[in-house]
Amino acid sequence: MNKLPSSESAINQFLAKAASIRPPIQGATQRLIFAMDATASRSPTWDLACSLHAELFSAVRDVGNILVQLAYFRGLDEFWASPWKSTPDALLNTMLGVRCLGGRTQVLRVVEHARRECATHPIRALVLVGDCFEENPTEAVAAAGQLAVHGVPMFIFQEGNGRDAAQVFAKLARITRGAHIPFRPGSAQELRELLRAVAAYAAQGRSGLETALNNPMAHKLLTQIDR
Repeated sequence: MNKLPSSESAINQFLAKAASIRPPIQGATQRLIFAMDATASRSPTWDLACSLHAELFSAVRDVGNILVQLAYFRGLDEFWASPWKSTPDALLNTMLGVRCLGGRTQVLRVVEHARRECATHPIRALVLVGDCFEENPTEAVAAAGQLAVHGVPMFIFQEGNGRDAAQVFAKLARITRGAHIPFRPGSAQELRELLRAVAAYAAQGRSGLETALNNPMAHKLLTQIDR
């Protein structure tokens, strides 16, 4: 596996530039990209994950000021992103129809897609749920740096604790001022709490997490974005 960049100076420069960007205006319509790894390694827990993702969509629908874009990758170079939706029911139906296919991860493609989207309109956050990373980490970190310039945090929820993936995911989260949180494969409660926490962030940013501190995952997100 390729090594991650050893120099911290480039990362610190990205973070300084990202910190100067104004956050989205409270009360305005927010946008959330929700990306999923649908490669074969996630097959054993896919149905459970899909049922829990419905809770994120329900929370988003209840808030009423969030547009959601669903994206996933799978198979041999297959990547798909939906139109922006304010009523996520259609996205949920689409997701329930997706089945995992063997192939390599495309995390870099997800990040680059988010960067193109935020060049057109502000994005509150990019959420990625996955378990592996099989790409060039240097390229992924560079792309995440560009995302950080636009003030878009990455919230990466890692199924399992693969060490190589965790190293890269943590770097991507740090450079974008987001969070990387592993959860146990098949753990309905942990994933449910993660999705509810990110829904709170999508609606109100940091203040949304502060009002959801009865959720332990909201506290974990706050701890990381405040570091």
